[in-house]
Amino acid sequence: MDQAYLSIQGISKSFGKFTALNQIDIDIQKNEFVCLLGPSGCGKTTLLRIIAGLERQNTGRILVNGKDITGLPPAKRNFGMMFQSYALFPNLTAAQNIAYGLKSRKLSKKEIEEKVGEVLALIDLEHIKDKYPAQLSGGQQQRIALARAIALSPDFLLLDEPLSALDAKVRLKLRREIRSLHEKIGITTIMVTHDQDEALTMADKIVVMNNAEVVQIGGPQEVYERPNSPFVADFIGSINFFESVHFAGFTPERNGLLAIRPENVHVLEYDSDVGMKAVVEDMEFRGSFYRLLLQLATEKNEPPGQYIMIDMPVHQVHRLKLQKHKVLSLELPLERLITFDQAADLKVSGE
Repeated sequence: MDQAYLSIQGISKSFGKFTALNQIDIDIQKNEFVCLLGPSGCGKTTLLRIIAGLERQNTGRILVNGKDITGLPPAKRNFGMMFQSYALFPNLTAAQNIAYGLKSRKLSKKEIEEKVGEVLALIDLEHIKDKYPAQLSGGQQQRIALARAIALSPDFLLLDEPLSALDAKVRLKLRREIRSLHEKIGITTIMVTHDQDEALTMADKIVVMNNAEVVQIGGPQEVYERPNSPFVADFIGSINFFESVHFAGFTPERNGLLAIRPENVHVLEYDSDVGMKAVVEDMEFRGSFYRLLLQLATEKNEPPGQYIMIDMPVHQVHRLKLQKHKVLSLELPLERLITFDQAADLKVSGE
């Protein structure tokens, strides 16, 4: 692989006795969209601030296109930044907010007007250029903040939980817009989020963090389908864990941990000696599917069986006439099982 465009090497940061970051190494390619994903308190925002030069690390360095920028102040790092709080000037119009940073570049008035017009067209907001932030919706304010960040033609873009203050529908729309804009202008982007759906739908690469460390780096599908630890499996998406289950000729390793996503559990539509018997304990309607909670059947005089979640399309639930207390036969496809060497601590930091 080519030399990384943005290389984060051995970054550590402590606040007194508290370790915020511990030896972080991440390589980011040019024009890549990377999400730093993890629970509250895992260090992702601290890392973003260090990349921006707003925080000083204790050890390590940052290179952009082979150039060491570790000692440079924020103003010399040529990045665009968008915050959760928009940070727009209330006394300036949308166009003036976008133009604000351009004025320090010693551009002519005509050049600034052209650039502002260009980015407003890019985000499809030319019609609100003369409005003040108080006259704009939350989604419009966030798009103006994004336009202001990219107007400077930065080397890379830093996004700090940019969608978390918006309501669900606006968030979904803006998620698509940011991703589309990234593809249009091809800018290296690093986004901090604790929202797994945002990371899975927007990122080219996900960096999963926990307890001040990077625990896995990979593409969205890789991290979802092949998590390298129980923490990653549990943090991204829903999952079932089994400490010891024997079925269909599969015996997990001693002290092993087995996992499977709810959508990968098969409900057999016929009675089978091979299938695991389970009783429907609860049914949750989720729109396009039902999430079922089942308890695995056990032999007489044995303690109650483990619980398992499964996701089933609505049409299948209706066809099988599923309801509480119905007994089902389940199959766990071997190719969909995720195995871990040993049962690990599943606690999520900061929660």
